[in-house]
Amino acid sequence: MLSRAARLAVVALLFAGTAPAAPAYAAGHGYVRLAHLSPDTPAVDVYLSSQTGALAEQVFRGVGYGVMSDYLALPAGGYTVAMRPSGAPKSQPPVLTTQVSVAAGQAYTVAGVGRYADLGLRVIVDDLSLPADGQAKVRVVQASVAVPVLGVALPDGTPVAENVAFATATAYQQVRPGDWRLVISPADGRAPTGLACVLKPGTVYSMLILDGPQGLRAELRTDATREGGVPTGGVETGGGGTAPAPIWPMVGAGALVLVAVGALGGLTALLVARAHRRAARVW
Repeated sequence: MLSRAARLAVVALLFAGTAPAAPAYAAGHGYVRLAHLSPDTPAVDVYLSSQTGALAEQVFRGVGYGVMSDYLALPAGGYTVAMRPSGAPKSQPPVLTTQVSVAAGQAYTVAGVGRYADLGLRVIVDDLSLPADGQAKVRVVQASVAVPVLGVALPDGTPVAENVAFATATAYQQVRPGDWRLVISPADGRAPTGLACVLKPGTVYSMLILDGPQGLRAELRTDATREGGVPTGGVETGGGGTAPAPIWPMVGAGALVLVAVGALGGLTALLVARAHRRAARVW
């Protein structure tokens, strides 16, 4: 049974439509987010289902290249992620499918990666532990086929990542926080690209390297913050994708119902409906 303090925290969460202050409020849960990182693959519908039936199947439609969802809080256990062409019926066999075993307190990104011809789903383990005091933490997720290998550095040349190949993700690295223009350098000698960004102390980031209409582009995603635990920040719709059905930011609607109904009964169900109307977000 949840303590009075925990019940109050759940009520506050439902009113605000935001993430809990720290992952501890989702005891027994892990975190999963979904991403489309294949430059030449059209938009897809993504299906997330529990292998034990602990969570109702969730469907995210029209997900385009460059889209990365907020984290969903899921009960620990096995899940299946499947991708179908956007608009395809559920009866059509998925283009891709993979299994992910969610451990309590752990976080994962399940991404469609590679070229369309050899497209694959990859489960990437995310490290949401916070950096040392006065530091930020960054990793690079390389999803540009136009620049197959690249490096990322601070303006003074301090490397953030080196020789990062297409369809790979680096380990996280602690860096000095600041208002930087990071330098993204193709390994083949082409002109570097700059990314103006603010790296805040006590914050964990994933930097997506993407192909854009005018060339290479880079986008920074907040993975976790010292102030708010797992993030609730909005997510870009990406290049060519359309907005899917609204979902809860970070904490999936099904997971909220599982946690809150047992603690608060009928009152919580009413608050869930209210929160959906006021605060639902999209990918």
